[in-house]
Amino acid sequence: MSKFIKLLLYCITLLLVTGQAQKVSSQEATPQVAVEASNILEGTVVETMNAGGYTYVCIENNGQTSWAATRGTVEVGEEVEIASGSVMTNFTSESLGRTFDTIIFTNRIVKR
Repeated sequence: MSKFIKLLLYCITLLLVTGQAQKVSSQEATPQVAVEASNILEGTVVETMNAGGYTYVCIENNGQTSWAATRGTVEVGEEVEIASGSVMTNFTSESLGRTFDTIIFTNRIVKR
């Protein structure tokens, strides 16, 4: 095979592999606003749900609840902190059949 065809096949394969992760994200994430934030949330996990490859986490701090989503695992009752993530408003999760007013998508939730 020519170098061009090999490169083309490699690119197609790479797009297919990375496209699967983005496909889940695009099905799940239809945000109207996505803003990077840091040091934004800490508290106690009071509820979790799993759907679409994400763990949705409700965190309570001083009587206020906030939602986050991560690829990791989190248990109810754990004390956690989110150092950074993308804040999305009016996010609809089709797999949950639910719209979140505000949710933070993060790669990492730190257990304290």
